[in-house]
Amino acid sequence: MNINILYEDKDVLVLNKKAGIAVHSDGKNKEKTIADWIMSEYPKMKNVGEPFLMERAGGKIEKIPRPGIVHRLDKETSGVLIIAKNQKTFAFLKEQFQNHQVQKTYRAFVYGSVPNPKASLATGKRGVINVPIGRSPKNFGAFTAGRGAKEPLREAITEYIILNKFSVVSEDGKQKEDYTYIEAYPKTGRTHQIRVHMRFINHPVVSDPIYRGNKEMALGFDRLALHAISVSFKLLNGEQKTVIAPLPTDFKKVIKTNNLGD
Repeated sequence: MNINILYEDKDVLVLNKKAGIAVHSDGKNKEKTIADWIMSEYPKMKNVGEPFLMERAGGKIEKIPRPGIVHRLDKETSGVLIIAKNQKTFAFLKEQFQNHQVQKTYRAFVYGSVPNPKASLATGKRGVINVPIGRSPKNFGAFTAGRGAKEPLREAITEYIILNKFSVVSEDGKQKEDYTYIEAYPKTGRTHQIRVHMRFINHPVVSDPIYRGNKEMALGFDRLALHAISVSFKLLNGEQKTVIAPLPTDFKKVIKTNNLGD
C-alpha cells in the first residue's frame, strides 16, 4: 500500500489518505486499511489508542484494531488524517477533537447552484448549517439532519463558503447541469456530517453513494467528491501545526476543465 506521509515527528504522523481506502476494518471486509498499514510500518504503535468495539451475533464483542487513530475519514473521502504515535499524544489529540479545537477544512463539489450566504457580523460570508443529526429511520448505515432523524440527535454545525459556481452542458448540447465548488468547515465531528448537511440544504455532494438520491454520478467522479484539504491542531510542545493535503487528480481535472482557478 502506497501511503503519502505529509508530516511526521516523534509523536505525530499525518497522512494523505487516498479515496477508496478505509481507515480501519469494519470486521467484514478483508481489504487492506490504514490501520493495517500502520501496524505493518509502525509495529510499536500496535497498542496505541483505543480499539473499535464491534458487536457480533449473540452479543459477542469483537475488538477492531485502530492503532493511533484519533479521527476518521469516510472510505471514499481523500485527504489529511492524523495518527498519534504514542498514548500520551493520543490522549492529547483526542481532547482537542472533543473540545472542537481541531480546525478541519474540506473541499467538495455539490449538485446545483448553492445560494450565496447572507453576510453577517458573526459569520462574515460563510453559510452556516446548524442542524442536529441522527440516524436515518430508513437506512441504519445512513444519517439524517433535522426532522425525521431518529433519537438521540447530536448537535452538528457546518460552515461553508462558495469558491465557484459553474455549469456543464451535456454532450448533445440539450441539457445543462449546475454545480458549486465549496470549502466546508465542520465545527463538530459527526459521522457523514458534511454529506448529511449538504443533502439537508438540497445540494448533496457529487457522486455521494448514499445521499445524492436520484441524481446521476457526475463530473467524472466515480467516488464521493469530498477532500479533507487541511487540518490545524496543537502539538505536544504547544506549537500550532497546519498540514495541507494537495488536491487529488480528480479534483484538479474538474477545476482545470471548468476554469475554476486554484
